[in-house]
Amino acid sequence: MLGIVAAVLFFIAFLINAADISTNDVFSSGNVMLLGLTALALHVAGIGSAWSRRR
Repeated sequence: MLGIVAAVLFFIAFLINAADISTNDVFSSGNVMLLGLTALALHVAGIGSAWSRRR
């Protein structure tokens, strides 16, 4: 799930950068890309990748 979130965040960062959209400092393309990298790192670490059931 976090891998999909990372892909969406990378796409949003690409659109902000490619379209040269002026945003405030919080939603700049660099910050969105860093959020995507954080989500990707959590996905690679195994956090949020599988549902566990208790029996």
